[in-house]
Amino acid sequence: MTPMRLTAVATLLVLGVAACGGTTRSSVTAAPQEAPASSAAPSANPDAPLKEGIKLAFLPKQINNPYEVIVDEAGIEAAKEFKGEAKEVGPSDASASSQISYINTLTQQGHDAILIAANDANAVCGPLQQARAKGIKIVSYDSDAAPQCRDLFINQASSEEVGRSQVQLLAEMIDHKGEIAILSATANATNQNTWIEFMKEELAKPEYKDMKLVKVAYGDDDDQKSFTETQGLLQAYPDLKGIISPTTVGVSAAARYISGSKYKGKVVLTGLGTPNQMRQFVKDETVEKFALWNPKDLGYLASYAAAALVSGQITGAEGETFKAGKLGERTIGKNGEVILGPPFTFDASNIDQFDF
Repeated sequence: MTPMRLTAVATLLVLGVAACGGTTRSSVTAAPQEAPASSAAPSANPDAPLKEGIKLAFLPKQINNPYEVIVDEAGIEAAKEFKGEAKEVGPSDASASSQISYINTLTQQGHDAILIAANDANAVCGPLQQARAKGIKIVSYDSDAAPQCRDLFINQASSEEVGRSQVQLLAEMIDHKGEIAILSATANATNQNTWIEFMKEELAKPEYKDMKLVKVAYGDDDDQKSFTETQGLLQAYPDLKGIISPTTVGVSAAARYISGSKYKGKVVLTGLGTPNQMRQFVKDETVEKFALWNPKDLGYLASYAAAALVSGQITGAEGETFKAGKLGERTIGKNGEVILGPPFTFDASNIDQFDF
């Protein structure tokens, strides 16, 4: 195999490429509504140069998640392009409150921006507001914080497009018939919950009348628990035809279980995974198709967005634009959202073209 370098396929992945962002449409309403640090609305200066020496900190859902590592390392490398400094810190588990102490520490350390993949949209809101009160910019990526608690959300793809496309991908492979299940990450993961909402909406359409969602299981983005949950689903629902796992940890664990079981070739698995995780399971025909975006581009975009905020090029208002290095100009959408691009489908015909 001779994988193409990511730089050679960046354009493809941006134009044609979405474990693991979004926010639930209902969960954000419960968060406290605190005023921004300044009473005067800041104004953007799109012609301002990027400041040198900007200090960024990436706070992933959990520090040992392979997908999050790819995202954050790319963001750290991107910071070098504008002479900034960046680091990654975070918890070893993805519980709702596990990121709070890290936010407090980063605030005390005086970073210019904190970039966070939120485990819980509202649990992190108070500490993030305290950081903003001290002038620190907050950029969420992959999994959103409550909108009033951050300046920007870098979304890997439209949450609606991710959720609906996962159902469409599975339906195509099971001929729109049979019982299906979802293997999610944690019950509080904002991106997962949003995608699942849209999956359920898609399943309510007439063309899916012969498909039935029987269970949403949670592997907590833990490899062994996801493996065990897959086993439990297949034992509890003997007529199961397909599983969607929209988490890189979950889909690879599910594939590992199915590949060595009697269910291989009988139960269809798809979800969101990286090519390097899933290659062996595509090769041995455990998995036919799965999707994702370019996680390196997600981290890269988040880093440049944070730099633009700190430098005063943007404030996070809808319609503002900024330049994101090799990814070109980006426009801020509604609720401070910047979208990387649509999901990309990997299969046996293209998986060897990618190495991440």
